[in-house]
Parts: sequence; structure tokens; C-alpha cells
Amino acid sequence: MRRVTAEDDARAAVAAAWKLEAAKVVASVARMVHDVGLAEELAQDALVAALEQWPADGVPANPGAWLTTTARRRAVDHIRRAQRLERKREQLAHRCPGEPEADGDDAGHDSHDVLRLMFVSCHPLLRTEARVALTLRLLGGLTDEEIARAFLVGRTVIARRVADAKRTLAEAGVGFAMPPRTELAERLSSVLEVVYLIFNEGYAATSGDDLMRPGLCLEALRLGRLLAGLAPDEAEVHGLVALMELQSSRSAARTGPSGEPVPLHEQNRGRWDQLLIRRGFAAMLRAREAGGPPGPYLLQAAIAVCHAQARTAEETDWRRIATLYGTLERLLPTPVVRLNRAVAVGMADGPAAGLALTAPLAEDPALRDYHLLPCVRADLLHRLGRYEEARREFLRAASLTANAAEEAFLRGRAAAATTAARPAGMPTLGEAVRAFLERDGMDPGTARSYGQTLRRLCRSLGDELPLAALTSADVARVFALAWDGAAARTWNRHRSALRSFAAWASVGHVAEGIGRRAAGRERARPLDEAEFTALAGRPDVALRERTLWWLLRESGAPVSTVLALDVTDLDVRARRARTRGGEGWLTWGAGTAEWLPGLLAGRRRGPVFLAERRPGPGRPPAPGDLCPETGRGRLSYERAEYLFKQATAGHTLRRLRVGPRPPSRPSTS
Repeated sequence: MRRVTAEDDARAAVAAAWKLEAAKVVASVARMVHDVGLAEELAQDALVAALEQWPADGVPANPGAWLTTTARRRAVDHIRRAQRLERKREQLAHRCPGEPEADGDDAGHDSHDVLRLMFVSCHPLLRTEARVALTLRLLGGLTDEEIARAFLVGRTVIARRVADAKRTLAEAGVGFAMPPRTELAERLSSVLEVVYLIFNEGYAATSGDDLMRPGLCLEALRLGRLLAGLAPDEAEVHGLVALMELQSSRSAARTGPSGEPVPLHEQNRGRWDQLLIRRGFAAMLRAREAGGPPGPYLLQAAIAVCHAQARTAEETDWRRIATLYGTLERLLPTPVVRLNRAVAVGMADGPAAGLALTAPLAEDPALRDYHLLPCVRADLLHRLGRYEEARREFLRAASLTANAAEEAFLRGRAAAATTAARPAGMPTLGEAVRAFLERDGMDPGTARSYGQTLRRLCRSLGDELPLAALTSADVARVFALAWDGAAARTWNRHRSALRSFAAWASVGHVAEGIGRRAAGRERARPLDEAEFTALAGRPDVALRERTLWWLLRESGAPVSTVLALDVTDLDVRARRARTRGGEGWLTWGAGTAEWLPGLLAGRRRGPVFLAERRPGPGRPPAPGDLCPETGRGRLSYERAEYLFKQATAGHTLRRLRVGPRPPSRPSTS
């Protein structure tokens, strides 16, 4: 067995010091150089210096002050190299003492610096995932690899998010300063949102094999407690901390021996962490002392307090919880809040009352693929004794979740539900759709087109719905949620697919409520330069979509041609690509050239545009459509169109083309 050496101890001390002090070091340097990206580079230089010097010289008495002082010296050197004014040099230089201890004046700035850094890393200008990655990098001291492992994505994805965020902040001229008082509430709300997003991803992982990722929960708690110390007069900050403390107290009881989820009412409350509960109660007291009207986090924390105060599940004050959710709904009328209120009302006034509240939610587009909606409905139906309906809802919820542990749990609930006997020979919707699509004589293109319509029908209503129970109202609701804003041509295509299936399955009545739409005679005009620049420059547009849109715009090539490109087809320096079959070249301009290298991220093979996830084992793509380096498949035409429609309220990618521009012939040289 390998012995632990003094060098190992020193390196462990470096890692621990960086974890605790990274935010202060970066914030302190950012105050000097007014550039978050540069500040992080200088702080990383100090970290490297510590890794080199501490094993030989020993760990300093104050590791945080040593790192801060070293980083500040790097900042002064940088400023001198940039030939700043002598007055500025002297002003900055006198802040770096000879001994590696923090100055009294600078120590007073630490809390303000870290708070400024929080506001910068959570700036509303950035996309949500970029804010999360930058916050964990700058304030959490996590490496790209650690963040990538926590969110089950590749390291290059996180590195690109961080780099894009820094570039966006730099280009927008975001200064290292406190927001104006008029923007303070909005900016603080953005910080709280990021911290709670990190916590939620740890507390209820959206994907992967495990229900929880404790590392993210701990990091969010640390950031929340840090923020509470920096903004002691903000009630919502203490409310968020209380909420996270109280939810974290249940962590040990939330999973069973095999990692399966344990519902709240079945948890062993003796396993709840009493220390975290007391900390949550203390944070609630501080929130009340801060005063002001209760905000969303404070109300959610009050609900968590109700659960924590109940010694048993039966003693839970569900009526008070339902009242609190009613107040929260008036303040934050989101579909998820309304769904949670339905759960509380179902516990307080009976499952029928809760089920009635879920009915309008089924028509909300925001919850169309949200697995907890059918999960809640399944539980309420089960309590009402409607076991067959509950079983179908459990299975639909299982098909919508991306978390393996949760999917197994939901399928187990479906299997355990007492089901009503189904008449022999009665097919389900899923069985009928599969049989229809697998018929002999249907060409692949038609099957693919029909499959888009019918799979959406199954996804919305559940594979297990008996075909005889399918109604025209069910179908009309799916069409309204999925395609109400679509162009007439798209609507009519889906209508045609439905009518063909309904006639084949002898349920023609289900298509009666879907009327044909009159298509406009004029083709949609292309986006002009101002419209396109505004669209492609939006901060919520992903790198892949931004690159694709620029390439379609500048090349004038058809969507199918661009999506068929492989990395080996590209000549990035010459700004051109050989089209499929080698019949010609398409070219692009400065817009594509700016974003394309970041999209490729060093890849040398495979499709240029990749799908978000790896393909499932049931539907493997063709070998030429699979990236050997990432395991992801080629982005489909349908997915690319869908995302563009989402971003433009229903327009198609054809609006990006400014005119036909055929590929040029390949050069013979």
C-alpha cells in the first residue's frame, strides 16, 4: 500500500484551501482588473504556484491569504505589463504587502467582492445553464471535470459554457460592481434561482441512474449559506437557505436499500437529520426578523416547516399546506406550483378534489412532457380505486422521466396496481400504432412522417390507453397542445396521418374534431438582416442552433444538405464544405466562422450537428450518423425544425434562406 507523503498532504491542503477560498480570491482580483475571465486566470496562476511551492516550503499559516496575495501580485504584474498609468499602479501595488497575510482594508472588502462576483456569474444576460456552470466554477471552485460529472455531460460542454459566458459578459461590458438599486431585486432573484437550480438537480436528478447527487446539494447549501452571510437583511435569501436545509434533512430517508425512491408519507422520519432541521428553523427566524412580505422561497420554506414539525405523516397539517400553496400560486402562478397545490388539496380535501385541479393542467403546454403530472394523477386515481387508469398514468410517467431510478419506481407502482380485467383482444393505443406503422407496403418516408404524429399521441395519452377508450376530445387536446401554433401545412400533415390511422383502426370518430386548415397562398418572406441578427444573438439560443442558423443563412443550402455534413467534409480555414456525394461545395461567412470551431470542440469525425442525447438501444442510428467520439447521433431534420419553431413562434427554417445559392463545383486543383 502506498504511503502518504508530506507532498500528498500539501497537495490536499492546496485542494482544500482552493475549495474554501476560490470565490474570495477570484472576487478580490476581479475588483482590481474589472474582468471576471482574467481574474479567474490570475487566480488559477496562484493555485499553480501553491501546487509548486507548498510541498517544498510547507503550508502557510493562512492559506487563503497566501492565495489571495499571490493572485493580486499576478494582477499587478499584468497591469504593469499593460502599461497602465503610474497613479493606478501605485494605488494597486500598495495593497500587496510583503508577507502573505490579508490587509485589514482588503478583508473588509471580501464580503462585498464575493457578492459582486455572485451577481456577475448569475447575470440575467447569460443562459441558465451558463449561469449554473460559471457559478460552480467561480464561486464553488469546481473544475470543468467535476461540474461535468455532476451534470452527466462531457467536459467540453462545460468548458464551452464557461467560455461562452465569459465572452458574453466581456462583450456586453458587464462591470464588476453592485447592480443599481433599481435592478437589485431582479438580480438577486437571478442569483437565488441559480442556487436553487443547483440544489434541485442534486436533490432530484433529472437524468442518470441515481435519484440524488449529494455533491450538488452540498454545494448549493454552501453557496446559500455564503449568500445569507453576505446579504443578512434579505428575507428571501434566508428563506431559500431554510428551504434547502429542511429538504436536505430528508435525504437519508428518501431512498430505500436499492436506491429506489421512498415517497414522503412513507419515509422513516427517525432518519431525518435533526441538525439540518434546526438550522432550517433558525434560517426561518432570521427571515422573519428581516421583515417584508413573504416571497416564493419563504413560502416554500414555510411548507417544508409544516412537514418537519409533523412527527408522523398522519399529523401533517395538509390544510395549512394547501393554504400556503394557494398564497404561493397567487404570487407565482406557474403550472408546477398549481400541480403541487393539487397534491396538497388532494391530501386535505380528498383525492377527487385534487384530481379536479389537475384536469386543466393536462391542457397546459408547459406540462406536456412533465412526468410528475401523470405521476400525481396516477396517485390520486389509485386512491380513488380507479386502478386501471392509475396504471396507465404510472406507465406514462415512467416513459417521460429520464431518471433510471425514478422510472423503475414508477413501473413498479404500475405493476403493483390492481388492474381491471381488459376484454380479450382489446388492443392498446401503443399496440395499434406499432401495428399500423409496421404494415407491409408503407414506405420509410411515410412511416417516419406518420410516426411523428402518432408517437406524440402515445406520449401525450399513454401507450396503455385502450384503443376503445380513445375519444375525439383526447385527440383534439393533443393537437391543440402540440400543433396549434404550427403552419397550416404542418397541421394538415398531422391531420392526414391521424385520419389514415383512425380509418385503419376502425376508430374514425376520433378524427372528427380535427378540421382542415386553409393554407396561405403567399410564402413566408425570409428574415431580413436585422431580424436574423436579433434572433441569432439571443442569449438563450444554444451554440448548436446558432451555428446551424448562421450556416443556413450564409450558405443558402437546403436544411437536409447542411444537416448531412460530416466533420471530415469541412475545410474550416477556407470556409467551405464538400456536400454529400461530393457534387459541390457550400461556403459560409464570418458569422458561421465565429461559432463553428466552438461547436466542433476538437472533434475530427462524425456528423457536424449532433443530437442532444445518445440514442437508446431500441433505435440505433446508421453507422454514418453516429459520432464515434461522443456516441451521439446526427441531429434530425424534425428536431432542428421543432427548435426553430419554438424560438420563432412557429416559423420554419426556410425563412433563413435569402435566396437559392447552389453549391459551387469542386475545384480541380
